[in-house]
Formats: sequence, C-alpha cells, structure tokens
Amino acid sequence: MLTLDDLLRQITDPSGREIFDPATGATVGRAPMGSTADVDSAVARARLAQVAWAARTDEDRADLLVRAAAAVESAAEPLAELLTREQGKPLNGANARFEVAGSVAWLRATAGTALPDETVFDDGVIHAQLNYRPIGVVGAIGPWNWPMMITVWQIAPALRMGNSVVVKPSEYTPLSVLALVKIINGVLPEDVLVPITGNGEVGSRLARHADVGKIMFTGSTATGRNVIHDSADSVKRLTLELGGNDAGIVLPDVDPSAVANEIFWGAFINAGQTCAALKRLYVHDDVYEAVCTELIRVAKETPMGNGLEEASLLGPVQNRRQFDKVRSLVDSARAAGARVLVGGNPDLEAPGNFYPVTLVADVDNDNPLVSEEQFGPALPIVRYRHLDDAIEMANALDVGLGASVWGSDVDAARRVAARLEAGTVWINAHGSVHPMIPFGGIKQSGYGLEFGVEGLKSVSVPQVISARH
Repeated sequence: MLTLDDLLRQITDPSGREIFDPATGATVGRAPMGSTADVDSAVARARLAQVAWAARTDEDRADLLVRAAAAVESAAEPLAELLTREQGKPLNGANARFEVAGSVAWLRATAGTALPDETVFDDGVIHAQLNYRPIGVVGAIGPWNWPMMITVWQIAPALRMGNSVVVKPSEYTPLSVLALVKIINGVLPEDVLVPITGNGEVGSRLARHADVGKIMFTGSTATGRNVIHDSADSVKRLTLELGGNDAGIVLPDVDPSAVANEIFWGAFINAGQTCAALKRLYVHDDVYEAVCTELIRVAKETPMGNGLEEASLLGPVQNRRQFDKVRSLVDSARAAGARVLVGGNPDLEAPGNFYPVTLVADVDNDNPLVSEEQFGPALPIVRYRHLDDAIEMANALDVGLGASVWGSDVDAARRVAARLEAGTVWINAHGSVHPMIPFGGIKQSGYGLEFGVEGLKSVSVPQVISARH
C-alpha cells in the first residue's frame, strides 16, 4: 500500500525549495524549482504528445480519466495526509479527505459528460454542424488553497477534450500537486500531463509561451491581470477565476438558529481561504443580534488545531504573509471602533499560523476588512435597515464571484438574488459547487466558465462545418 513516505520519495528534490507545515513549522519536503528553460522543455514535450492524444477516441480519453480517478482514490489517504501537512487544512470535515474525494468525483464526472456535435442549421440546402476540437497545449496555473481539487478542475476537462496540459502549482503547495500528477500519470500516456514547478517567473513564461493555446488560472485578481498581459501577444484563450469578496444578505424573515451553521461554514470553510467563501455578511437590523449570537455559538463549538488530529475541523492559515494580512485587517477594524465578538487575538508565540475564528460586528461598510478580500478566518458583519441599501453595498465592489441570500421565503430571496452582481448566487447556502453546474465570475473576478458541458467547451475551439446537400 502506498504511504506518504513513498509519495515524498517520488516527488521531492533534495536540493529543492523547503516546504514547511503551516501548523508546526516543520519541514514537509523539498520541492524542485523549475526555470523558464524547464517551461520551454515541458511545453515542447506536451506539444509532441498532444497529437497522438487528440487522435484517440473520446471514449478512450474518458476511460483513462475514469482509471485516473480510481488511481487517485486508491491513494486517497497518503494524498490527504500530504495535503494536510503542506496546506494546513485538517483531514476531516470539508477539508483534506474531502478535497481528495472531490478530485476523484470531478475526474469521473468530467469523463461522463457528453459534448456531441450539434446541427445548428439545416434548411435542406445547407447543413451546418458545430464541432468542438482540441486547442493544443493548455497551461494550468493553480492556487494554494485547494491545490489538488482546483488542479483537477483545470486538467480533467482539458485532457478530456484532447489537449495536453502543462500544470504549474503554487510555490506554496507544490508537493500536493506533484503527488497528484504522479499518480494520474501512472495511467496516462507519457507527456500528456507535464508538471512544472517554480515561482512567478515560471508562471509568466508559461502564460507567454507561443505554443500554449490556453491558460487556465485560479488566484488573485492582481496576478490574473499579469496573466492577461503575458498572454496578450499570442492572443491566448483564457479562463480566469480570480478574487471574490463574496457578499451574503440575511433577510429579516430568517430563522437565525436554522441558518447559522450554513452561514458559518460558507464563510469559514478551509479557514476562510476559499475564493467563493462568504467574506462580508449584511444582516437586517431586526435579526442582527440574534444572528451574531448564533454565529458565536457555532464558532465556539468548532475545534481548530493541527490538521493531523482527527478532532480538528479548522486549521492554520497556509502562509505567514496571509496570516499577517488577516491580522492587520482585524486590528484596523477594531481600532476603528468595530466590535470583535470572538477571536481576533492570535497567540503570536505559538508555533504555526493559527489565527482564531473571528467575528467582527458593527463594522462600517467602507472599512478595509469589508472592502478588501481578507481570505482568512475573519468575517465582518454589517448591519442594514433597508434592503436596497444592502443590495447597493453588496454590489459596490469591483468583484463578483459569488453571493448569497438567506431567508425563509425562497421566492423573495430569488428576487433579491436576481439583483446581485455575481456569477453565482446561492440561496440559504454559500460556496457549494457541483461538477455539472457551470461556475465562473464577473467583473474583476474573472471570466470564462468551468464545470459541466460549458467547462468542456471552454477548453476547446468551436468549428463550424457548413456543407451543401
């Protein structure tokens, strides 16, 4: 049976960059550090392999994805343990084991999604058919918050449609992705999926490379802008899933005790380190204090600790830079007069990047804790009296990944949802995704759709064949 030590032996480089456990500071392993020359080599290999891969039948490629899913599933426990040690998220809850299982589910769902050719016009004289063809080489640049699952979101549809892929993980969590790719490559033909590690310069080279036909990027809006600039000369196709700062609106008819647990996990899944997490909560004055009380209760009942401890449901912030950002935003909000209901005082002498679950009430909407994406375990709760004001505040920012509406009258909640500027609006939930439901942002949260049929279309090029009868 494959163990974590087995995985690490296969993917680590003794001379590589040291990767630390965010819960303890201990060394997890050493990741190879690629160069721009390594990018060129990886792309060249992927380009050569793509021709034969595209020549396979769609059924053959789908079958290999199913086999890849089985291989990942058989290595689920060591993969989850590595993810916990490198990223920090606990084994249990909606965390490491959940992420590996999600990777398996997305591989299988992608394999089972059909995208048939479509007759778009036929008048008896002209028959026009819309087909979808491979792009060629796809570059997949992933983040550090959900490194395995988001990598699968990128590579599975690209492979299914006949592309080869060069995958570049975040320099914060390269080992998890290298291990995942190693296992998947045990099933795939050689060089159809090529990993490359390194810093931002490596990612920039991948985005600029003339032989890469598309870039899929998940990460910050700032880095997304760089990807756009780097890809412009070769007019690459892009799918960008960028920063969020998602708003949630709690209506006055809500039952606070019934929604508190869902609101809490909508905000604090993966310790708040999720693009589509709930990051600012607007609560009607009639239920404001009751909602705050129920959220405090859930926060105090939820254990945070080293992710390798089975009882833990929340882990550390993945890196110190992000920890310092969350701490600064909360401290500034408190200094401005906001009320910290729970948390907000990390033990700076303790090992690891543990920032406690923090709820901040009576905070002004223009406070940076509200207007900037904190991407960590702190939730600002803003009071409102008029629904139009809450909608205006929710829509005021230049991002629009997700949003949510919370209330007992679902029809009323739907009417509010239709007024929110976000790619996805959930009702009485936040952040849940499904492999068959398209997902993508608007405004500066990016563009392009992932998942389901739309996800397959996004990693292919449409071709119309028009013929006279």
